[in-house]
Amino acid sequence: MESIIDKLTSLSKRRGFIFQNSEIYGGLASTWDYGPIGAELKKNIKDYWWNHYVHMRDDIVALDSSILSLNKVWETSGHVQNFSDPLIECKDCNARFRSDALEISKGVCPTLKCSNTSFDDPREFNMMFKTNIGPVVSDSSEIYLRPETAQGIFVNFENIINTSRKKIPFGVAQIGKVFRNEITTGNFIFRTREFEMMEIEYFVKPQDSEKYYKEWINNSMEFILSLNIDKSNLRLREHEQEDLSHYSKGTTDIEYKFPWSWAELQGIANRGSFDLDSHSKSASKNFSIFEEPTKTRYTPYVIEPSIGVDRLLLITLLDAYNEEKVESNNETRTVLKLSPKISPVKVAILPLSKDQKLSELSKKIQRDLLSKGDLGKIEYDETQSIGRRYRRQDEIGTPLCITIDFDSLEDNKVTIRNRDTMLQERVNLDSLHSTLIKEIKDY
Repeated sequence: MESIIDKLTSLSKRRGFIFQNSEIYGGLASTWDYGPIGAELKKNIKDYWWNHYVHMRDDIVALDSSILSLNKVWETSGHVQNFSDPLIECKDCNARFRSDALEISKGVCPTLKCSNTSFDDPREFNMMFKTNIGPVVSDSSEIYLRPETAQGIFVNFENIINTSRKKIPFGVAQIGKVFRNEITTGNFIFRTREFEMMEIEYFVKPQDSEKYYKEWINNSMEFILSLNIDKSNLRLREHEQEDLSHYSKGTTDIEYKFPWSWAELQGIANRGSFDLDSHSKSASKNFSIFEEPTKTRYTPYVIEPSIGVDRLLLITLLDAYNEEKVESNNETRTVLKLSPKISPVKVAILPLSKDQKLSELSKKIQRDLLSKGDLGKIEYDETQSIGRRYRRQDEIGTPLCITIDFDSLEDNKVTIRNRDTMLQERVNLDSLHSTLIKEIKDY
């Protein structure tokens, strides 16, 4: 039986969500390109997150830091020493992999065409990608691609404080690409070596860190639920002391019930003052805050809610995917019941046929709706039968379709079709824009 991941992979290629990278040359494993529809969905997710946390709050400011930094940044943060995985090497084919891959393969080398059962002892391998900077390749030109966006915020802490004039508590938000040389990848876009993170570093007084740590766990869960994710597919898992990262005073994961198992979707960490203390000492900077009422100084603690764009996109697809029997024709339709907040296409304009007068009216309606704004992407489609076009819009998650028929030329009305209920409503063109806004808001 075809798995849900296989179905999503097929749907993603067929409808322009996600393509295999370098596919014409056989494909680069665990590397994906976002197609016309997927790029819209991904942007909508990032925009929704940005609006929710940056535009709708006055205690969070923005940053867009570079992917490349001096190696001193990663040495000071502990990534050079600690950002590693214990790997086992096959004595026959010399492939390296994590121990959990060996458990899954029941003690046999998990690589193709190798049945070896003898392995070296586990050794630590750093997961940061290396590249070279400058025209001459040498040991001194080696530099790392960032494995997280957070360090760009910490090394700019003084600049941000001075220019934003924010007072503790406040946060810094950033969305950006990160790179991790993961050994075990797979499950579509769940674990890849290049991905995007949406991270906030929220600076607080040390004595308030536990309060804000709990607040951000709740805030993060509410944000995910606001995308119409089924609450029964989410749970919290607090890390045991021995599992904490070198910088963490406490970490809680929001896990999602993926088809293969429960796994991390988002992490919320109390990073303490580790990063600011480390960079302060290494760069001979004073990142402490002077508190006038008490005439004392303290180094802020930081709470970090961090979520991958790609994983969040994946769970929206998984949660939205439905196969339903259509009683009227006894067929099965595939529909993505995406939240209209992030749907790649908000409204589809569908003339009943390619008749010139219908096409002209339909394109005029599209132009009018676009000029009034507030609706997002509005797609026009007049190819194939109206039934096939409805199915296509169902499969990409379009919440509302507008059908323009020959009666529209006479009565100045069009039909709005709801994706989830398939119910249809006849609406006057004069009130179309306001009706669509209300329909999407009430969805």
